Amino acid sequence: KDIPGSHVVIKTGGINAPDKTIYEAAVLAAYYSQARNSTNVTVDYTLRKNVRKPVGAKPGYVIYTQQRTAIVNPEEKLSIFNE
Repeated sequence: KDIPGSHVVIKTGGINAPDKTIYEAAVLAAYYSQARNSTNVTVDYTLRKNVRKPVGAKPGYVIYTQQRTAIVNPEEKLSIFNE
């Protein structure tokens, strides 16, 4: 939130994404942002239909509505990959 970084898209096939998947996506987004070396990074998430690029906006800039917020710590390697 309010920090330049990457967007993460979770393909769900029309079902709700599990909380664990949302958390993992938020951690990745935080890691690949300018907040990489911070703690307690706020990451907004919403459904794809609520995201749009304003006309004439720079590449990568989007606006969104109906977001929720996760607070995570950026990690290069998620613990699930080490199980």
